[in-house]
Amino acid sequence: MQYCHESNRPNFNCNTLLLLLSVLSCAFFTGCQPEANTDIASANAKTYFPVQIEERTLQLQLALTLDEQRQGLMFRKELPENHGMLFLSERPRKQGFWMKNTSLPLDIGFFESGGRLVEVHKLFPFDESGVASRSDQILIAIETKRDWYADNNIRPGAQLDMESLRAAIIERGFSPANFAIED
Repeated sequence: MQYCHESNRPNFNCNTLLLLLSVLSCAFFTGCQPEANTDIASANAKTYFPVQIEERTLQLQLALTLDEQRQGLMFRKELPENHGMLFLSERPRKQGFWMKNTSLPLDIGFFESGGRLVEVHKLFPFDESGVASRSDQILIAIETKRDWYADNNIRPGAQLDMESLRAAIIERGFSPANFAIED
């Protein structure tokens, strides 16, 4: 019987070793993972998640990383009805947003860590002067089309559905524990 090399280790037949390497290669390099992981892998920064504010549902992209937050809605030509972007910080703080390279008229809602809407401001296309929250307890910001909050009767005090937000964060492959979301 021919072996790949001689040593004190148990001997493997070359064919057995090649078969083992082929199986491992398939599993690690060609994506032969179980189907259960494909749903998580398909959710990314461009995926929209349904999140409710009071009785209204928004389809929101989640900007969770610094790069995603820096990009925001820049260079977008349109934003579908009832769609927007949610920015989530690691801890509550005063928040500021600007409209560099953003041609869409938007509104921004600032939420505290429990999901209560605190403030709503208008954002103007290409305005680089920025809009800052008055509160220093803002964890979540949601950008929507201009007047979405007013048109849907969503005012300060409105509640964001934190369970759907947690589920979206998990589906994106992040842990809600990485953010200062109140239980």
